[in-house]
Amino acid sequence: MSVIVIEFTTLDGIVSDPDGSAGTPLGGWAFRHGPQAVAGDKFRLGRTLDEGVLLLGRATWQLFARLWPGRDDPFAARMNAVPKLVASRTLTDADLSAWSNSQLLDGDLADAVKRERREVIVTGSLSIVDRLMATDMIDEYRLLTFPTVLGTGRRLFPTESPHTNWECLSAEQSGAALLTRYRRAAR
Repeated sequence: MSVIVIEFTTLDGIVSDPDGSAGTPLGGWAFRHGPQAVAGDKFRLGRTLDEGVLLLGRATWQLFARLWPGRDDPFAARMNAVPKLVASRTLTDADLSAWSNSQLLDGDLADAVKRERREVIVTGSLSIVDRLMATDMIDEYRLLTFPTVLGTGRRLFPTESPHTNWECLSAEQSGAALLTRYRRAAR
């Protein structure tokens, strides 16, 4: 089992509101570069998505639950089929019926991730990323970096982030963006 974090980011490391759904003044920056950079399996999840589990926070799950169930392309079919663990104190099992294969995370986040036998994929969900980062549980980052500098917003790696070393596995252009994969360097 490993934990894979996937994020849209800007050149200056901002990850907040890439699609504009949060209504921030600079939101929607990723989607201004057209669908070529954001459509389909841009994070190269492939079988990992087929055999793993998505771990989502409440806000990301609610956004995705409005978007994915109504789509019928091959990647949407994978997103709708993958098991989803949702970390939320406010959603109920009844709420989760809005998106197939969703269930509430049981107990402590770190303990639940440690018990998981499948690959854990965290997308968006910055509060979850923060908690996993703080407990040193992230094994891989897949970042889609867009040629945009915002100067302000929520950064993936705040200044108080713990020191860690990463190995670059790959870098490839995806439309206007650059997909990079980093794996934790040997400890």
